[in-house]
Amino acid sequence: MQSAIPPRDAFSGRHCGPTPNDIDAMLRAIGASSLDELINQAVPSTIQSRNALAIGAAIDEQTALERMADMAAENQVLRSYLGYGYYDTITPPVILRNILENPGWYTAYTPYQAEIAQGRLEALLNYQTVIQDLTGFEIANASMLDEATAAAEAMTMAHRITRGKNHRFLVDDRCHPQTIAVVKTRAEPLDIEVEVAPVDQWDTDSPCFGALIQYPATDGSISDFRSVCTAVQAHKGLVTVATDLLALTMLEAPGHLGADIAVGNSQRFGVPLGYGGPHAAFMATRQKHKRQMPGRIIGVSKDRHGNTALRMALQTREQHIRRDRATSNICTAQVLLAVCAGMYAVWHGPEGLQRIASRIHGFTRQLARIVERAGHRLCNESFFDTLRVDVGDSQQALVASARSVGINLRAHGETQLIIAMDERVSDEDIADLARLFGVDSGELAPSGIPESLQRTTAYLTHPTFHQYRSETEMLRYLNRLESKDLSLTTSMIPLGSCTMKLNATTEMIPVTWRGFGGLHPFAPTNQAKGYQRMFDDLEKWLADITGFDSVSLQPNAGSQGEYAGLLTIRQHHIARQEPHRTVCLIPTSAHGTNPASAIMAGMRVVPVACDDEGNIDVNDLRSKAEDHQNDLAALMITYPSTHGVFEETIREICAIVHRHGGQVYMDGANLNAMVGLCKPGELGADVCHLNLHKTFCIPHGGGGPGMGPIGVAKHLAPYLPNHSLIHMGGSDSFGSVSAAPWGSPSILPITWAYIAMMGDAGLTQASKVAILNANYMATRLREHFPVLYTGRENRVAHECILDCRIFKAGSGIAAADIAKRLMDFGFHAPTMSWPVIGTLMVEPTESESKAEIDRFCDAMIAIRAEIQAIENGTLDPEDNPLKNAPHTAREVGGDEWTHAYSRRQAAWPNHDDQAHKYWPPVARVDDAYGDRNLVCSCPPWGDHSNS
Repeated sequence: MQSAIPPRDAFSGRHCGPTPNDIDAMLRAIGASSLDELINQAVPSTIQSRNALAIGAAIDEQTALERMADMAAENQVLRSYLGYGYYDTITPPVILRNILENPGWYTAYTPYQAEIAQGRLEALLNYQTVIQDLTGFEIANASMLDEATAAAEAMTMAHRITRGKNHRFLVDDRCHPQTIAVVKTRAEPLDIEVEVAPVDQWDTDSPCFGALIQYPATDGSISDFRSVCTAVQAHKGLVTVATDLLALTMLEAPGHLGADIAVGNSQRFGVPLGYGGPHAAFMATRQKHKRQMPGRIIGVSKDRHGNTALRMALQTREQHIRRDRATSNICTAQVLLAVCAGMYAVWHGPEGLQRIASRIHGFTRQLARIVERAGHRLCNESFFDTLRVDVGDSQQALVASARSVGINLRAHGETQLIIAMDERVSDEDIADLARLFGVDSGELAPSGIPESLQRTTAYLTHPTFHQYRSETEMLRYLNRLESKDLSLTTSMIPLGSCTMKLNATTEMIPVTWRGFGGLHPFAPTNQAKGYQRMFDDLEKWLADITGFDSVSLQPNAGSQGEYAGLLTIRQHHIARQEPHRTVCLIPTSAHGTNPASAIMAGMRVVPVACDDEGNIDVNDLRSKAEDHQNDLAALMITYPSTHGVFEETIREICAIVHRHGGQVYMDGANLNAMVGLCKPGELGADVCHLNLHKTFCIPHGGGGPGMGPIGVAKHLAPYLPNHSLIHMGGSDSFGSVSAAPWGSPSILPITWAYIAMMGDAGLTQASKVAILNANYMATRLREHFPVLYTGRENRVAHECILDCRIFKAGSGIAAADIAKRLMDFGFHAPTMSWPVIGTLMVEPTESESKAEIDRFCDAMIAIRAEIQAIENGTLDPEDNPLKNAPHTAREVGGDEWTHAYSRRQAAWPNHDDQAHKYWPPVARVDDAYGDRNLVCSCPPWGDHSNS
C-alpha cells in the first residue's frame, strides 16, 4: 500500500523555538510532568476558556503567500490623484531592500539602550535634521503616528503652553478633512472649542490659544499666513502649520514665516501609500518649547571616553511618563518609516529633492493649462502640486470617465475637482489626463508659487546629505549603521511586556507588494476588495481570540487603542444619559500610558493599590468603586498583570466595577500569554486593545510601526471609531482617532499570515510555550536573582521580574549596570526598572529556543558571579566589568589597558567564539551631558568618526 504524502512543514514548529525534546527537558527542569500541567499551575482554572478557538486549521507558508497574492490582486491600484496629504511615491530600491525589507532594521527595539542602537539613532537624527531644515524650526521629534494625530497633539501642546487660560482653537476649513475630524475628536473630551472656518473669516480680535493652518491647503492653494500669526500671537496663542515636506523645497519654511509649530507627514519621501499607513508624521517647534513637545527626541551626547554618542534626549519630558498629569499618551514613533524618509533625503540630497519637486510642479503647471484650454475655471491661482478646478455639470461624468480608464479624481462640492500630482507622474499620465479633458497636452502655465513665498533659505547643507550619491556608497552607509545596532538578527531581546518574538519572513514578504502598498487610503472601497477581505478575516479572528463581539482596526498604536477604548466607554455613558461618569480607576502598577490615555479621554484618574504580591488590592478596589459609584466610568487593568502573574480575582474585579456602573477596559499588552487559553470578553472585560506588534508579530521596527485595534462587547459596538471620508464604524461613534480609516493597513498582512499559518492549535501552543519559556528561565535564574512575583503555584505567566535591588548595598551594582554588562555578552537588556524600580523584567517569548534561553541565563549567572566577586573584594567596587560596561572594540583593542580585570573578561566573558562577537559601537553614554548640551540635529561633520 502506498504511503500518504507527508504534509508540508507546519509553520508553528518554525515559529516556536523549543523542539519537542527541548520541551521535555524544560518541563523536567521546572518540575512539571506535562505542558498542560504547567499551564494549569500558571493559569487558574477559573479563568481558562471552555470555548476553543474557531480560527480553523493552519495553512502552510506557501499557501499563505498564494492567498495573500490573491488578495493583493483583488486590490485595484489605479492612478490616484486624490491628494488629502497622501501621494504615490518611488521607494529607492537601495532603501527598499536594505531598510524596509531588512530584518536588521525592522526587528530592532526602541532605542532606550542607546549604546546598541547607534545606527538607528543616527538615522533618526538625519530625519530630525530634514524636518528642522525644511520647516525652519530649531527642534523636531523623531516622528509621530500620522499627520492628523500630530495636528491634534499640536493643539493640546499649544493649550498646555498657554496654560489653558483660553479654550478656543481656530482651524482653517481648507485643512485636510481627516485632520479636522481627529482634531475634533481630541478636543471634545478636553472641553476645547474648535472653530472651523475660512481663515479670512476668523475672528482674531477675540482671544484664542491656538490656530491650525494647512500650507499648501487641501485644495492646493497657497496663502501667506504671516498676518494670521501676528493676530493669533497677539493673544499669546500659538499657530500650527500643517505642511508638506516636498513643497517646502520650493516654499518658504513655516518657521521663517512666523509659525510656532509645524506638523505633517513624511510619506511622500519614499514610503508606500499602503492604503493609509504606516507613515512617519512629524512635529517641529521652537527651542523654547522642547520640554512641551510630545514624542521622542534624538540628541547628541558623549560616551564615558568622550566620544560622540547619540541617545534619546530629555526622556523625562515624554508626556506618558507624567502619568495622570499627562496631556499626551504618545510613547512610540514610526521609526522604521522615519528612517526610510530620512534616507530618501540622504539618497536624493537637496538637489535631488528640488529636482523631484520642480518636476511635479511642472506637471501641475501643464495640467493647469490643460484644464483652462478645456474651458474649465482654475479656482486656485497659487499652487504647488494640486489644483482645484470648477468643471460645472460635468463633474460626475469626468470622475466616472476617469475611473473607466484607471484614474481616480477627487470630487469637491457639487461642481469641482481636486487633482494632485505626485512623484510617479509621467508624460504619459499627463497625456491621459489631457485626453480625459478633451484637449492636447502642451505648454505650461506660469509658476503657481507666489514670489513672496518662494524658498530663499538653504536646507540639508550637512555633508550627510551630499556624500552618498552612488549606490555603492549608500549601501555601505546603510550597512555601517545597521552593524551598530542590535536586533533580533543578533540575539534574543528579552524585554518584559514588549514581546520581541519572531517576525517571520513569510509574514513580511507581502508588505511591500504593490497590490497592498500602492492603494490611496481614500480610493473607492470597491477598489480595495482584497484589503476588505483581509479586514473581515482579521476582525472575525480577533473577535474570536478575545471573546468580543466587534473589532475596530483603526487605532494605529497601542496607546491609540487605549484612547479609542476609553472614548468608546465614554460615548456609551453619554448615550445612557450619564455623562457625569468620568472617574477611571487605575492600579498603581499600570503602564504609564493608561493614566495618560484616561486624561486625554476627559476622565479623572483614581489610583488603586496593589498588594504585596503585585496583584490588585481587591478591598481597595471595592472601596474606591463604592466611593465613586455615582461617577465611575471605568477600570483599566492589564491582564496578565503588569507583574507577570494571572490574577485569580479577575472575575470578581470585573463584577465589582460593573456593579457600580462602570466598564472594564483591559490592556492587551500581555495577550501573548492568553491566546487560546482564556478570553478577555469571557473574564468580564468590556473592551480590550490588542498590540499587533507584540502578540501578533508585527515587528517593532526600532520603536514603531505598530497597531492597536480594539475589541468590544456587543453593547459597545455602536460607539466604535468612524471616519469622515469612508463609511465605517459604529452607528453612534465618538469620532475617529487616526487619519486613515483602517489605521496602518499595509502591515496587517503580517498579522493575517501569522494567524492563518498558526491556526487554532498553533496559536494555543504558542501561548503555552511562551509560559513554558518564562517559567524555565525563572527556574534557572531564581537562585541567583530573586523572582519578585509568582502565582499561587509559584509559577509566572509569560514574563518574570528579577529583583536586582539586593545588590546595591553589598556591591554598588544597580539594574542599569547589569543591563549595560549584558551588551558585552551580545544581549539587549530586559525591561529595566519597570514596573518596579531597580528590577529587570524578562520575557523570552515562545520564539526563542532552549539554547538561546540557556545562553541568556548563562550570561546572567556569570554577571551574578561578577557581582559576588565585587561583594567579596575580588573585583574593585569601581573599576570592574559591570561599572565600565559596555566595552568597545576601540577600548579592548587599544594600546593601553588600565583595568585590573583582563581584556578577555571585558569582551568575551562567556568565552564565546570571538569571530561572532557583537561589539557595542560606543561605551556607556552620558545622559546628563546630552541633556545639558542639547543638540538634536546632525552634528558637525567628522564627529561620527568617534563611533
